[in-house]
Amino acid sequence: MTSLALLIPIALGMGLLGLAAFFWALSRGQFTDLDGAAARILIDDDADLPVP
Repeated sequence: MTSLALLIPIALGMGLLGLAAFFWALSRGQFTDLDGAAARILIDDDADLPVP
């Protein structure tokens, strides 16, 4: 029972830390261009390389 008294505040603290990190990334604009990253994988960069 004493382990729960220790583990529950640690779990809540880690959850709040993760939520704070998510809101920090959201305010810094990490999630603004989701379509650009999805389209960037379809671009073929190998066509620009010289043939040896």
